[in-house]
Amino acid sequence: MQNSYSQKGSPSYLFAIVLAAVVGGLLFGYDTAVISGAEKGLQAFFMNAKDFTYTNFMHGFTTSSALIGCVIGSFLSGVLASRIGRRRSLFVAGILFFLSALGSFRPEFLFFEYGVPTKALLWAFNGYRVLGGIGVGMASAICPMYIAEISPAEKRGTLVSWNQFAIIFGQLVVYFVNFLILGSHANPVVDLVDGVNKVMNPEAAAWSTATGWRLMFVSEAVPAGIFTILALLIPETPRYLAMNGRDDKAMYVLSKINGEPKARQILADIKATTEQKTEKLFTYGWVVIFVGIMLSVFQQAIGINAVLYFAPRIFESMGLGNPMVYTVVMGVINITFTLVAVFTVEKLGRKPLLITGSLFMALGALGVALSNIVEVPAIVPVISILIYSASFMFSWGPICWVLISEIFPNTIRSQATAIAVAAQWIFNFIVSSTFVPMYNMRVGSMGVSFGHFFSYALYGVICLLAALFVWKMVPETKGKSLEEMNKLWKDRKKAARKTT
Repeated sequence: MQNSYSQKGSPSYLFAIVLAAVVGGLLFGYDTAVISGAEKGLQAFFMNAKDFTYTNFMHGFTTSSALIGCVIGSFLSGVLASRIGRRRSLFVAGILFFLSALGSFRPEFLFFEYGVPTKALLWAFNGYRVLGGIGVGMASAICPMYIAEISPAEKRGTLVSWNQFAIIFGQLVVYFVNFLILGSHANPVVDLVDGVNKVMNPEAAAWSTATGWRLMFVSEAVPAGIFTILALLIPETPRYLAMNGRDDKAMYVLSKINGEPKARQILADIKATTEQKTEKLFTYGWVVIFVGIMLSVFQQAIGINAVLYFAPRIFESMGLGNPMVYTVVMGVINITFTLVAVFTVEKLGRKPLLITGSLFMALGALGVALSNIVEVPAIVPVISILIYSASFMFSWGPICWVLISEIFPNTIRSQATAIAVAAQWIFNFIVSSTFVPMYNMRVGSMGVSFGHFFSYALYGVICLLAALFVWKMVPETKGKSLEEMNKLWKDRKKAARKTT
């Protein structure tokens, strides 16, 4: 078998593996965004229930129930990635995506009468959405980990960044798919009448209420099926193989990617850092875990999801004519600036991109904040919010995932990544659920303008704190092998002991 090893490795082999893995990122974006097109029809469907009243609170829970699964899945990812491997864990995530798509399409399966909304059916539907969320949580942790462990050091940042591009692309794909499915059919319009939600003109929205939302959810079965099959075809990562005593297989995969001479050196480095299959989580000190968690916390606390989820509402509050036009513009800008990160992360490094992005995000957020207390042309807050969003896309969006996938030593990577990603989903929920009440907060004569100002001023300050955190605590990992992370954190731990 050694005679077949390439001396230089196969770029096409590496490309094929990474392409298969980033389909998991696309599913991540697809699953989290599919609800945006389906939620109106879904709301109208359950409002027809006879055995309970479908309230706004219930609808809010139903549209965000997948986040519960995301937290569960991110915690499970550490256990599964360690015990059954990265590749098999991705396969499990693919199965969960597929089952969730089918179950959300027809939650009545086996137990309920088709098309008859009941409270029990609502629980079943949310169960399928949580199942998909578990897949999202697993994929969000394991996909970048898999890409990082399979990639050469000099290409790792670029290849992991493609996962973030796939997430954003997946969101755009599902927006387009939802648009095609809806076609000429009308979405339900829900309004409060005498204290009770009513569907306005139910005849016009009948197809969307009965069928449209189902087709939107089942459309995910196509990419989910493709990803599940691909997960069976890609190899296990050399790091996992070496940690489990399968050196020949690890050498084979490393050689196909890097060429035999370099593969032997990489395998020797891996073996030197994996004397034990696992080590205790705090073997390298508490700082490495803290840095990983705070990277995740800051990625959400800077408020990006509040902007992405509520962009139309924000643009509408600025008095713009058609807020969806600006939302589409923001989507195009997001894709463009994600590519900026993909093509510069290995040239400029992780820290410069994060710090620069944080500062420009602060500028954009504070620009929006001041626009709510100082009279300025409408274009000022629009440009400010586009600067804010674009800056996230070349910095915290992709680079956070790059760092989380590479800063942890081999023997604790799966557990530490799981904790960091779980923190990310928890703060995703906190930020998303607190934005609207904070944005609409009224104080004295300022009225709702205070809430608009306070929200973005707070996010601007957090952006500045994020820049300070990266400058002081986050190591630069550009060009370093994953095995060098062991020495880096051991040296930091020794230095910390000397200063105490």
